[in-house]
Amino acid sequence: MAVQLDFRFPTPPAPGETLEVAEGVLWLRLPLPFRLDHVNVYLIEDGAGFALLDTGIDDETTRQIWDGLIAGALKGRPLTRILSSHCHPDHIGLAGWLCDRLGLELHATQTEYLDALNIRLDAGALNSEPYRSFYLNHGLDEARIEILLNRGLHYLRMVSHLPRTFNRMMAEETLEIGGRTFEVLTGGGHSAEQAMLYCREGGFILCADQAMAKISPNISVEAIDPNGDPLGAYLRSLRQLKQELPPETLALPGHNLPFVGLGVRIDELIAHHQARCEAILKALQVGPSSALDLVPVVFGRSIDDPHQMSFAFGETLAHVNYLARRKELAIRAGKDGAWTISQPV
Repeated sequence: MAVQLDFRFPTPPAPGETLEVAEGVLWLRLPLPFRLDHVNVYLIEDGAGFALLDTGIDDETTRQIWDGLIAGALKGRPLTRILSSHCHPDHIGLAGWLCDRLGLELHATQTEYLDALNIRLDAGALNSEPYRSFYLNHGLDEARIEILLNRGLHYLRMVSHLPRTFNRMMAEETLEIGGRTFEVLTGGGHSAEQAMLYCREGGFILCADQAMAKISPNISVEAIDPNGDPLGAYLRSLRQLKQELPPETLALPGHNLPFVGLGVRIDELIAHHQARCEAILKALQVGPSSALDLVPVVFGRSIDDPHQMSFAFGETLAHVNYLARRKELAIRAGKDGAWTISQPV
């Protein structure tokens, strides 16, 4: 019989409300305007107030929720600092806005802070060279590139200005919050240096998007690092996480429900990506392909939504690059610059 995950809190808190999921840790769920319609953020008791892990995206709805919380539930117990797990807009989107409004400091890993800052300062670069050629050479035509860059990647611009300084979180260091010690763990793949906070004495980990109960985090090759191997980094991070944490650890993720059974879920995630790699290799037995043509092979369906297509294309290429690094397939450039993916010679 397969081991099942243990969902200690099967019902999420209502919008604008909180639920205590570990001693001194409150779970707050914020809406997102996407198919994945929510993000989990956490309030951690910190003296007279709360440290906040992640903030939600920068849109009017989320700002209004924070307005209500600051004037209401948090009026007597204010936020003390902002902790950011990683650079994606649903997690760091309102960090700068909250820091400025409340006079708070930001804590983040250096890579995630700089990645978020780069997106914020140079959002127009997404629609310029060499990024356009990255998509063109992997099979997208000009019309689809235009849609993807202007609509599919719009969410990357949903980040408020960031503080000009930050407090660096580093792997193998600790963070003191409310008299408790949190070990800083970092993981790659979904983002470059995603921070997770492990409270050994409390038996829980705030694991952000590294491992979630029902979905796999997006693992994408991005145009800024076209030959990168985020899938390899992700799989290494998962195996290390499983090795370091006791099986009874409560996982408090960035999406879906909190759960116990992190090791079981990690095994499922690794198997999930192995199956996608096998699907690509099987498809290449028929003949060479482009990354675009492999998207329905990896996802089992065609994808038309520009927002979803940006993730699907990047994730397909992550599996291609992973297999190429291991010489299980070959990527070759044609005279026109287009890349062809095939079985190795």
